[in-house]
Amino acid sequence: MPYGRERRDRGQVAIEYLGFVPILLIVALAGIQIGAAAYAAEQAGTAARAGARAQSLGQSATQACAQAVSGALHVECGRSGGDADSVTVTARVTIPEILWKFGEATKSATMPRDHRARSSAP
Repeated sequence: MPYGRERRDRGQVAIEYLGFVPILLIVALAGIQIGAAAYAAEQAGTAARAGARAQSLGQSATQACAQAVSGALHVECGRSGGDADSVTVTARVTIPEILWKFGEATKSATMPRDHRARSSAP
């Protein structure tokens, strides 16, 4: 191989790598975004269960929801149904925006009412 051609090819791999770095970054950030969405959905389910449990015992669903979720996430919780024997609470957790805005993860949970807690309350 002639000496001149060898010098021309030096650095070619570095240039190709620099062209590929933005693609790698976007793929990595997309993976983190999907993980954040899954985490928010899991936290919404936890908040809904905690709120439904508290509501079934005659306590504040909103406070229980807020305490059940990581401090970095925003949660809204409220009673969304039920009947004389059960209570349903829905929790909405805002999905953190890393690359894209996905909105909210919404989960509901239903718990049977604890009639003993109601009858023993003063």
